[in-house]
Amino acid sequence: MAVILIAEDEQDMQKIIVDFLKRGGHTCITADDGIDAVTILKNHPVDLAVLDVMMPHLDGFSVCRIVREIRDIPVIFLTAKTEEDDKLKGYEYGADDYMTKPFSPKILLAKVNALLRRSSFPAPGERLSAGDITLQPSSHVVMVAGKDIELTHKEFELLRFFIQNRNQVFTREQLLNRIWGYDFEGNTRTVDTHIKTLRQKLGSEGKHIVTLIRSGYKFEV
Repeated sequence: MAVILIAEDEQDMQKIIVDFLKRGGHTCITADDGIDAVTILKNHPVDLAVLDVMMPHLDGFSVCRIVREIRDIPVIFLTAKTEEDDKLKGYEYGADDYMTKPFSPKILLAKVNALLRRSSFPAPGERLSAGDITLQPSSHVVMVAGKDIELTHKEFELLRFFIQNRNQVFTREQLLNRIWGYDFEGNTRTVDTHIKTLRQKLGSEGKHIVTLIRSGYKFEV
């Protein structure tokens, strides 16, 4: 499951996109204009952005430029324009793909999944590593200095998220939303408890999970 930003001011189109992406197993955050999109990108861990080019206050090209300054995530442009120059402009601003309206939501979902596979989401056989930690997503195996350690599902997901987003600062609320989901009814103490036990299980490698006073946590290597 990925967290996807949908920045589209046309409400009917926004709803169609969200419905298809949710059916594909993803979590969606919506924005009605460019300024809202930038605010979300600055305050939420987002895995991919779908940006309409013509939005109020700030167009998709400007949002894409700001996205590239914040983090390296895939970006898909949606536009009613078919001119070649507009598409070239989109790619110059760092877009990974471009869809012209009207388009098939099924094709959009396929493009989203393809970009996620090529970005931070590892292939089934791919290993993640940081320091002396090795993580195998397909088998949920975690080793520290060559020795297996047992993690709960949430501890595993938390560690994987940290490794994939190393050196980025996340608030407790962001971690709660990303790992437990936006409809989780618990509080941020859940995050603190899981990080405490995760650090203990990682032993000396628990040092990579850094607490930032009044800010949250980051995984530092």
